[in-house]
Amino acid sequence: MSIQPLARPGGDSELPFYLPQGNEITLFEHAWRHQLPVMIKGPTGCGKTRFIEHMAARLGRPLATVACHDDLTAADLVGRHLIKGEGTEWHDGPLTRAVREGAICYLDEVVEARKDTTVVLHPLTDDRRILPVERTGETLEAPPEFMLVVSFNPGYQNLLKGMKPSTRQRFVALRFDYPAPEIERAILLGETGIDEALAERLVRLGQSLRALKDHDLEEGASTRLLVYCATLIEGGFEMREACRAALVEPLTDDEETADALMEVIDATLGSGH
Repeated sequence: MSIQPLARPGGDSELPFYLPQGNEITLFEHAWRHQLPVMIKGPTGCGKTRFIEHMAARLGRPLATVACHDDLTAADLVGRHLIKGEGTEWHDGPLTRAVREGAICYLDEVVEARKDTTVVLHPLTDDRRILPVERTGETLEAPPEFMLVVSFNPGYQNLLKGMKPSTRQRFVALRFDYPAPEIERAILLGETGIDEALAERLVRLGQSLRALKDHDLEEGASTRLLVYCATLIEGGFEMREACRAALVEPLTDDEETADALMEVIDATLGSGH
């Protein structure tokens, strides 16, 4: 939950690699300039986190990333007194530090956090843009540069994990999905340096595996996993074993399903594999 400073880049080549799928860069920049919080929805491994890293660097702002989970408390976000010597000392949480520094605060998989924790976000996501720190008696006003961004995977939502309407309606929302084939192919080329023919085959494979979602798999093969697979192959790993390690085993623990996925891989990669 540390803040990672990202200096204002001298050019696009210094930005974290990201290929836009639509108008998300323009919308995010407008939201930042107008102090609007942003919510990003999309499946696992489709580029949500990379997009935020790219935008933080593009805007020249520090980035505070928090991986949300069931045990995340308001104190984990805001801060707490810690014992030091014979007394206690206040330590800011990542949200408080981000407000003080005018950073972008990114809460990844925010629906995993308890609802009583996310309520602390409300004063920061309306026209007040304040963060009350009750334990120190402070009320911090967010500077214009501060931005709150949250993300989650709608496919994993249920009645217990959904975001409350009173929280959802405080954000401008972006919907992400797996990239179109030509964009995904360019991502594999840009991330790993593999040749175009192999990138094309892996993209076709990813589409074949995603077609099994809701049938044999809870989640389709992500762009992230395709990048992992391409990285293994580019590093000299045998293609079929790279696919098993990067695409099959992360998707299922069931041996029969794994065997079926390998059949899909053999049928899709077929010649030249």
